Amino acid sequence: MENIIFIIKDAFHYDFMIKAIVAGILIAISSSFLGIFIVLRKHSMIGDGLAHVSFATVAIALLLKQSPILISIPIVVLASVLILKLSEIDNLNGDASIGLISSFSVAVGILISSLSKGSNIDLFSYLFGSILVISDFELILSVILSIIILSIIILFYNSLFAITYDESFATTMGINVKKLNYLISILTGITVVLGIRIVGTMLISSMIIFPTVTALQISTSFKNTIIISEIISILSVIVGLFISFVYDLPTGATIVIVNAICFMISLFIKKIDLS
Repeated sequence: MENIIFIIKDAFHYDFMIKAIVAGILIAISSSFLGIFIVLRKHSMIGDGLAHVSFATVAIALLLKQSPILISIPIVVLASVLILKLSEIDNLNGDASIGLISSFSVAVGILISSLSKGSNIDLFSYLFGSILVISDFELILSVILSIIILSIIILFYNSLFAITYDESFATTMGINVKKLNYLISILTGITVVLGIRIVGTMLISSMIIFPTVTALQISTSFKNTIIISEIISILSVIVGLFISFVYDLPTGATIVIVNAICFMISLFIKKIDLS
């Protein structure tokens, strides 16, 4: 136990660990904040679909030897808009449009990664996260974009709350539901890209979904759900980071496992309250 405490204290002497903690907390706050609006509206799969798109964008960036974040943001945002556009077509619902875009993106990513065989190791780190590779530029960009995301959510909080529970009522109130749907989708796309370095493209959607569904098991109001979701998300990132550092485990997978454990605990607490 003393050795573990010593290792944890020692972690703060490493720049990459400090960067990972800062970036991880920012992404945890952004993803869990968005998660409440996405999960309650039953749009959870859009995060997973955009994560698959980011896989293709990372493969493109590595092939071109460019920053994956700079390449991914515009393409993933464009994909999020395209998903909503496709879902507006008759006989093509939201799940189908997500499936079309995500499956196509994975196929593109696999083809491109096969062309850049020398980048497969780098691609693996982007797929499942790596705290060792966060650059100063990526950290600064994460800070700026996270602040923008949170500012927009706070600014449109009342409208987002309205469309989350009743789109028809929100429309009668004069709220531009379509515009807010695109806004949420775009913010989700940016959050997915920001989470690439911490948990990877294949696991980032879990950071959007897990904290919210966990909070919903034990919360009693919308605001409580947001607060509990934020706490769970931040704790999961911090605990996951330190466990992965101490035991040399994959960072992204460890964070997701911690989130899953929190969810199991919330189910247990809910069962006790109901009994």
